[in-house]
Amino acid sequence: MMDPSHLVEVRVSVPSMESARHIGEELVARRAAACVQVLGPMTSIYSWQSEVHQSKEWLLLAKTSREAFGRLCETVTSLHPYEVPEIMAVPVVDALESYAGWVTHHLRGSGAEQPRGPGF
Repeated sequence: MMDPSHLVEVRVSVPSMESARHIGEELVARRAAACVQVLGPMTSIYSWQSEVHQSKEWLLLAKTSREAFGRLCETVTSLHPYEVPEIMAVPVVDALESYAGWVTHHLRGSGAEQPRGPGF
C-alpha cells in the first residue's frame, strides 16, 4: 500500500484566467505538479502595504509532493505577476492509492498514464 503522506496540495492565487492556465500548464509540463485544477473567479480580500484590498482572482490547486515543492515554487515565482504570490502547501492525509501512485509517477517522470475521470 502506498503512503500518501509525501503528497501535498498547493494553493496558488492568480489575477486572471490567462495566468492560471499558463502557470498550470507549466507546472504540469515541468513535472512540478501532476495535476492543476483552476477554480474561480473568486473575491479575495487581503492586506497589502497596510491597506485592505479586494480583487477578483482564480485559485490553482496543484497536486504534488513535498519533494517537488521547491521546483513548484521556483516555477510559480518565475511566472507569477505578483511581488509576493500565495504559495501554500496543505498536507494530504489520505488518498486513493492509485491516484497517489499516479501523482508520484508523474513527478518522477516515469510516464504513467493519466487516470481518466472527473477531478484528474
